[in-house]
Amino acid sequence: MVGQANTVGRLISYAHTRNLPHLMFTGPPGVGKTASAVSIARELFGDTWHSNFTELNASDERGIDVVRHKIKNFARMSPVGDAEFKIIFLDEADALTSDAQSALRRTMEKYTQTCRFILSCNYSSRIIEPIQSRCAVYRFSQVSDDAIEERVRYIADCEHLNITDDGVEAVTYVARGDMRKAINALQAAAMLGTTIDRDDIYQITATARPEEIKKLILSAYRGDFAESRRGLDDLLTKQGLSGEDVVGQIYRAIFDIEEIPDRKKVESIDKIGEIDFRITEGANERIQLDALLSWFVLSGTN
Repeated sequence: MVGQANTVGRLISYAHTRNLPHLMFTGPPGVGKTASAVSIARELFGDTWHSNFTELNASDERGIDVVRHKIKNFARMSPVGDAEFKIIFLDEADALTSDAQSALRRTMEKYTQTCRFILSCNYSSRIIEPIQSRCAVYRFSQVSDDAIEERVRYIADCEHLNITDDGVEAVTYVARGDMRKAINALQAAAMLGTTIDRDDIYQITATARPEEIKKLILSAYRGDFAESRRGLDDLLTKQGLSGEDVVGQIYRAIFDIEEIPDRKKVESIDKIGEIDFRITEGANERIQLDALLSWFVLSGTN
């Protein structure tokens, strides 16, 4: 596990004492929640971990039937080998319906002698309080840029890849704290050749360069709407970015532009949020992005 030293240290103590409570892992995607659950099972059960561990994805089967049948049937079976209990790993548990969560609460109580539950979710607020109170909650944070950089360089060395410094910087920019996304980007770029630079990373991940987004914003803010619109055309048509991708990168870039005063940045964030909501709801993304650029023009001239 990379970038979660505090959480991993506490989980290791469970494996050493072999005294495992119900657990709930919460945090953004790609930070090691599933890997932690599998690692605990392998450490506790050794060669029999496949027989004493089952993984269910609640986003695929989110109704009460999955609790009544699949989960109960596995929970009531005796552990294999010398294991004292089995583990049910419920991924994306926040996708379970309210009825399913209520049924799960009772199942966790009834079969606690033979089974432990590990729940994984992105938003703990969507898990009902009775389940949260029965679990030891571990909050996984986004993986730091330094941890991602270290792991990317390690993988590149193991795979005999030559990744440039700006290529590593591009990976950390694209990943945004998601280790899985960083590794996938590196793997995809490796298909292009053994030497990887920033252009390869941005190309393979359909991401605009940060300086292009910054230029887009500044052109509009300085009143050159035609120039900023040409830059938007390039991003949408030549590079094939979606409207949501562009809005997300504008939001990330706005904080690094010193020319824009803090008060204008606050107003910009409010406007970006409004545009993002409209695109998500199905509005024409090109019209919305043009409207955002127009707002930057008016904001810069006032």
